[in-house]
Amino acid sequence: MGRLFWKFFLSILLAQLAATIGVGTVFWLRDQARTQAAVDSPRATGIDTGPSAEFIIDTAAATLKHGGSAALRELVSGTTRHSIFVIDAGGREMLGRTVTPALRAQAERMLGQPARHNVVRTLTAPDGERLLVFVRWLDQRGPGGAGTGLRPMPPPGFGPGARRGPPPNRELLPYITMAGATLASLLFAALLAWYFSRPIRALRGAFEAAAGGDLSPRFAQIKGVRGDELNDLGRDFDRMSGQLRTLMDGQRRLLHDVSHELRSPLARLQAAIGLAHQQPDRIGTSLERIERESVRMDKLVGELLTLSRLEVSSALPRFEDVSFMDLVDDIVADARFEAEQCGRRVTLSGQAIVTVRGAPDLLWSAIENVIRNAIKHSGDGGTIEIGVGADADRVQVAVCDRGPGVAQADLGSIFQPFFRSNATSNNVDGHGLGLAIALRVIDAHRGSIEASNREGGGLRVEITLPLAG
Repeated sequence: MGRLFWKFFLSILLAQLAATIGVGTVFWLRDQARTQAAVDSPRATGIDTGPSAEFIIDTAAATLKHGGSAALRELVSGTTRHSIFVIDAGGREMLGRTVTPALRAQAERMLGQPARHNVVRTLTAPDGERLLVFVRWLDQRGPGGAGTGLRPMPPPGFGPGARRGPPPNRELLPYITMAGATLASLLFAALLAWYFSRPIRALRGAFEAAAGGDLSPRFAQIKGVRGDELNDLGRDFDRMSGQLRTLMDGQRRLLHDVSHELRSPLARLQAAIGLAHQQPDRIGTSLERIERESVRMDKLVGELLTLSRLEVSSALPRFEDVSFMDLVDDIVADARFEAEQCGRRVTLSGQAIVTVRGAPDLLWSAIENVIRNAIKHSGDGGTIEIGVGADADRVQVAVCDRGPGVAQADLGSIFQPFFRSNATSNNVDGHGLGLAIALRVIDAHRGSIEASNREGGGLRVEITLPLAG
């Protein structure tokens, strides 16, 4: 999976973790607040402080006053819903039950508090003995859930006599925690949105600039380049805009060159027409000139149409199996006839009895253009050498001449439309489209064409084509 996937995944995961931690903390704080409230409640102290406890203490005081210690003992032992504790000065409980020092100390502290005086009281027996009386809560669950045991004592540090600071506002803690978790999630979401919206905004700006005609690269100039799919998309856009800019520049140059190439024959046509009007006796010469220039213009337009069709792969004719050697033999036969008219010679060497797959007319045009280009640039009496060879998966044809050659810096440009070498541009007829057409034909057939200067002068152009599978 892509890097962008993991960034989305981890960002969303962090936001979910923050929200989960926040919700969990809210519930934990809520439970803690409930536990603390239970510990701080009167029931958690182990001593009953309710109205029923006050009533029982009043009943015990009246029983002791009117019936004595024996009547009080009978009352204490007969109580089932509440547990009445009566402790004498020696710390002994009336029924012999165990009273922990903590519980007794707690009762004595509550005795010192005026608000608790009615639920923890000191009574005086008829014989003058002072008794500490209080009522303890019974555990409603009891052993096995029956409801007969005593409620456990509160942990140390809690209870009415414990020292505590100002109680926290426990009701707001869950909401504060939830708000913090929400803010953390929003922060992660905002960072995620900013992280991914920045390159998208830049890409949108690049599209708007391209729509306005500005195809200059943009993403390569952004600092802090990241290694993810969005940045790769930006770089791909830069490459696309660069290619579009190159194509547009090429189209502008082509339009300029076509206009330049058409201007010369049109000027000569106009001159010939004007001469025919001025000198009617020489109209035959003027008509020959007009015919020659019209043929030249027709040839230029035809080459331009061929070049235009080759730019669109869908316009190519259907490919078929072609006997390569037969094709070359026919082209060389025509080239020899043309070369003899110019006082030049064409030789063929090598054999390649192989089959290639392609469009015969286009392959003919490509190889013929290369050979005719060599014939044009060879001097009088020159020889054009054509060599053919093949291996297991490809076939080659090399065309060599002894012309002036091409400057080393111009070797990469001779396949561009309307290119003319400075050494031959003034004395060789043509429009500079033959090699451009050959390049596009060979590219359409998944082959290659290369040019190099020969030792001793001249140019070598080699064409390589794949064999039919």
